[in-house]
Amino acid sequence: MRIRAARPDDFVRLQEIEIAAGRAFRDFGMPEVADDEPASLDELAGYQRSGNAWVTVDGTDRSVAYLIADPVDGNRHIEQVSVHPDVARRGLGRALIEHVAGLTRAAGVPALTLTTFVEVPWNAPYYRRCGFRPLADAEVTPGLRAVRAREAAHGLDRWPRLCMRRDL
Repeated sequence: MRIRAARPDDFVRLQEIEIAAGRAFRDFGMPEVADDEPASLDELAGYQRSGNAWVTVDGTDRSVAYLIADPVDGNRHIEQVSVHPDVARRGLGRALIEHVAGLTRAAGVPALTLTTFVEVPWNAPYYRRCGFRPLADAEVTPGLRAVRAREAAHGLDRWPRLCMRRDL
């Protein structure tokens, strides 16, 4: 498996990965999250054009995992990281995070941030193991507050969520 920048011919596959990875939320009692639409092709194209979309590919160059990010308040904010269930639990998500952390550090950006579900084992507990720490309310920046407001408007506040940061 190797990591590379996402290309337009990856976009449909990235949607498939997100849908497949999201199915685990149904088993966790969160069917609304499982049924949420993946990022649109236009949204994925925007991430790709801005240099904020990466994929892990198998030996045939087929995407099996991906990460997209946005600049938020001077940091790189991980918007989505998804791994196809067929290759889950092999460290691909962590490898993507580490890859992006290295690029982010090299660019002089001080931190990675993300928002996530508190009680989902493959969310906040996983990100803690990847070096992220929960942010106290006073540490949440205006841009992260805007991200959280969009998530709340989308109905994600039905379950406890938090902002996390990994200093680089």
